[in-house]
Amino acid sequence: MASIGDVAKLAGVSRSTVSLVCNNKGYVSDETRKKIEKAMKELNYIPSELGRNLKMQKSGIVGIIVPDIAHPFFSTFIKYAEKELYSRGYKALVCGTAGREDVEEAYLQMLDRRTMDGVIMGAHSLKKERYLKIDRPIVTIDCYLADYIPTVHVDKRQVAEKAASLFLEKNRKKVVQLVSSHTIKNYEDEKEKVFREILQKKGCEVVDISVGYNTFTTEKYQDAAARAFETCNDMDGILGVDMAAAACMREAQLRGRKVPEDLSIVAIDGTYITKIGPEILTAIVQPIEEMAQKLVSMIISQIEGKKIEEVESIFAKNSSSSDIVISEVAGSNELNVKTVELTETQRANVTDELAKKYNIKESNIQIQSISASV
Repeated sequence: MASIGDVAKLAGVSRSTVSLVCNNKGYVSDETRKKIEKAMKELNYIPSELGRNLKMQKSGIVGIIVPDIAHPFFSTFIKYAEKELYSRGYKALVCGTAGREDVEEAYLQMLDRRTMDGVIMGAHSLKKERYLKIDRPIVTIDCYLADYIPTVHVDKRQVAEKAASLFLEKNRKKVVQLVSSHTIKNYEDEKEKVFREILQKKGCEVVDISVGYNTFTTEKYQDAAARAFETCNDMDGILGVDMAAAACMREAQLRGRKVPEDLSIVAIDGTYITKIGPEILTAIVQPIEEMAQKLVSMIISQIEGKKIEEVESIFAKNSSSSDIVISEVAGSNELNVKTVELTETQRANVTDELAKKYNIKESNIQIQSISASV
């Protein structure tokens, strides 16, 4: 394997001049640069990224720490965050913490030792005090750590209001809300509280069933779904994240419950898992791609010493925007879509897109306007 010295010798220059070209720093004449690049090509020389990063006091690596990389929300988030990081000159180091108590601490120590330039944190199994000791770039997904630590989340009140409206439209009387417990303040808590309050004020009973502490596995969601049907067999509505909703849909089919005729199931996240089964789940879609891009922008700004204009970034829909919610499908040949304030052109585009995506006739697609927004 060729070394920087071999390149310098072949090009007839010093090692330091070769280094300037490799790092794209300092002045090197065009003639000398061409000679060095020609020598590098002939010797198949690849500059050491580790050595270059050591000189620049950066690794070029950003950690993405999530509870479970197989979870649809987090896998989708990783997909977009890694793509955005790479486009901006950084590599992603991905870690899933599920089932391993010490791995989150191990990655935070890597950040402290400058093995990584920064961390996008989506797992929070450690106590808040541990994160407050970190003086390196860090941002969080959907979680509050401190006023000075950037975070990104959707407007949970709007999500709760939208979810509640879907059940109230069907005149549901008893709704189960599948919830998780957290060690650190999570914005999900606000969504669960607001959702409960809205329905209770309208005379609808809300029952919370816990999925578990810091739990994101298929088995736990299946267990929670089974408990929901066993303890609240008279329920006529279920709200949960995509995996929870999918598990409940399966459990409903096993128990002979008809969806959506006598049981409404609403998913929150709207990832691919809500669209791949025989029946499409009603879903409130989170802007995961935009959230990933925003968090990457925040972490890179920290790494590069730039000022972050907004420490808390909230994704919300204003009253003039439109959002599509795919509704429950009782059969495979008809699709109902609920949307907010679509123009005729938008209606036509939506109809055409859905017809192609799901291979159904445009005449079988119905679009209904509603006043709520997500």
